[in-house]
Amino acid sequence: MTARSNRWIQQWDPEDETFWKRTGERIARRNLLFSVLSEHIGFSVWTMWSVLVLFMGPEYGLTPADKFLLTSVVTLVGAVVRVPYTFAVAVFGGRNWTVISAGLLLVPTVAAFAVMEPGTSFSTFLLVGLLAGIGGGNFASSMTNINAFFPLRRKGWALGLNAGGGNIGVPVIQLAALAIIGAGGGPRVLLGLYIPLIVVAAVLAARHMDNLASVRNDTGAVREAARDPQTWIMSFLYIGTFGSFIGYSFAFGQVLQTQFGRTPLQAAYVTFLGPLLGSLIRPLGGWLADRYGGARISLGTFVAMGAATAVLIAASTRQSLTLFTAAFVVLFVLTGLGNGSTYKMIPGIFRAKALARGLTGEEAAVYGRRLSGAAMGLIGAVGALGGVGINLAFRQSFLAHGSGTGAFVAFLACYAVCCAVTWAVYLRRRPAARPSGPETAPERNPQVSYADV
Repeated sequence: MTARSNRWIQQWDPEDETFWKRTGERIARRNLLFSVLSEHIGFSVWTMWSVLVLFMGPEYGLTPADKFLLTSVVTLVGAVVRVPYTFAVAVFGGRNWTVISAGLLLVPTVAAFAVMEPGTSFSTFLLVGLLAGIGGGNFASSMTNINAFFPLRRKGWALGLNAGGGNIGVPVIQLAALAIIGAGGGPRVLLGLYIPLIVVAAVLAARHMDNLASVRNDTGAVREAARDPQTWIMSFLYIGTFGSFIGYSFAFGQVLQTQFGRTPLQAAYVTFLGPLLGSLIRPLGGWLADRYGGARISLGTFVAMGAATAVLIAASTRQSLTLFTAAFVVLFVLTGLGNGSTYKMIPGIFRAKALARGLTGEEAAVYGRRLSGAAMGLIGAVGALGGVGINLAFRQSFLAHGSGTGAFVAFLACYAVCCAVTWAVYLRRRPAARPSGPETAPERNPQVSYADV
């Protein structure tokens, strides 16, 4: 049974099937629902500048390079704050921090509402963009929290649904912008819609979510995860998947406007489609990883992403808007699949490490939850930095060549490296381990099999 006091659950063992079926699943699903809502609005606030720049016509005095720099700054802050947001779950509790982090979204939203008009200086827009970056942190705290609620056999589905529901915040705010632009409204109408939604998300989290005592005051796990090479390998792979998703979400509309001469309304008609499909398919990526192995699904996804990028290079060179748009949407879908499969790999990796150390049962499960929960915040932060790189690459490509072709060539090279790393680290067959001796004691240098991650 769970011992619950003042929204704190003292005993939690989702790997116990009797406990899970009796009470655990119901509680976990409830927390997942309201976590998704808060994270969803966080993503919308984080990516609102991908929409606001579409409203900013010549009267704002910003060049395309200025806009790419602005979205790069927003993405950068969203990546950096993911690290302290991961610590915050352990310090404050998942439910408590969800309430606080949701309430903090009012700051960038109200600030943007105040300054969004022609005549505002570029430096002011940059400052307000910095504030919007805090919306990116909600993902890290939400994933760390939800990871602790679900058993290993359900983590791929749960984390995929949590992240996918959050990611949908990107196309939702883009769809809202499309409706407002089509109706002749301005950016303040869009921002005004989100202020009450933020309040609702915070109140619902306060009323319906729980804190888990088992992940409280465990910030030492973050330091341990930071010393593990697997954390940084997975961070690199997540740059390829989520970094692509968030970077393209910010840049897609600007590329259509700058390279293909689309109007704000024309760009808004299609920019939401890629993030929407990429978000909806993320739980499928997690489910496929549960069934077939995250490494296998991730490798196939990176191969397909490379192929889609090659098509984008051809479409960009030929200035084929139809082919370019179709290939970009396919690339978004693939990033969603990869997001789900790579995140499923994380708990599996640390569970495999626990087993290799000789841990079993609940002891192995606790070790895996501690380290994977801590690693997710770091991996999410580094992965989001890929979005910064994408926007800066587009900025440089347009400055140097007047098109995004050069940036796509760089992205293709990155996906090739991701393929090589996934195969070499997680899928390549290794020789049988030598008997352990004093210099290779199992607890210091265990032979780990990642066949099922």
